[in-house]
Amino acid sequence: MSTRTPHPSLEYNLALIGGRGCGKSSVGKRLARTNRNFMLFSLDALIRYESQAASIPEIVEERGWAGFRDLEFEVVEKVSAFQSGALIDCGGGVVVDLDEDGNEVFSERKVSALKRHSLIVYLERDPEYLLSRIQDDANRPDLSASESFLEIMERRSPWYEQTADLILDCNEQDKGVLAEEILAWFYERNGVK
Repeated sequence: MSTRTPHPSLEYNLALIGGRGCGKSSVGKRLARTNRNFMLFSLDALIRYESQAASIPEIVEERGWAGFRDLEFEVVEKVSAFQSGALIDCGGGVVVDLDEDGNEVFSERKVSALKRHSLIVYLERDPEYLLSRIQDDANRPDLSASESFLEIMERRSPWYEQTADLILDCNEQDKGVLAEEILAWFYERNGVK
């Protein structure tokens, strides 16, 4: 008779950040399968839930990006209230807010909420790779009418780095290997031997 693999208890939440298309959702699903104490939350899915199932493009069309970022903050606050075990698949803009002129700025409020109980992993990928993954995806509204995706990622990259407790270069990595590396690091930070 085989013995069951133990599922260590978790002292912190784990949040995955990075640009659109970097693999947060697929890595998050792999991680959630490794420990039944994880509760997987997709911020995009929760935002849609809070908007009566409207799609992300519909929410942005109705509220604009500023309204979307405010809703995103409300959702981050709610999911960050969990003190342990939440596995948070963050949208690419979780590190972003808009100033009064509509320009992207670093989001102190969302990052502070995440950091309250979470260890944060930045899944870093080459922006050209990200662009190839997301082009022509109708579920991802344009981030800007005047800037390219690559320009936006150049601005956001230092914000991801500033936010992260661990930065993983994912460019040549298999998602299964990434999940194992994240889990080993996370367990170590949780004091699991």
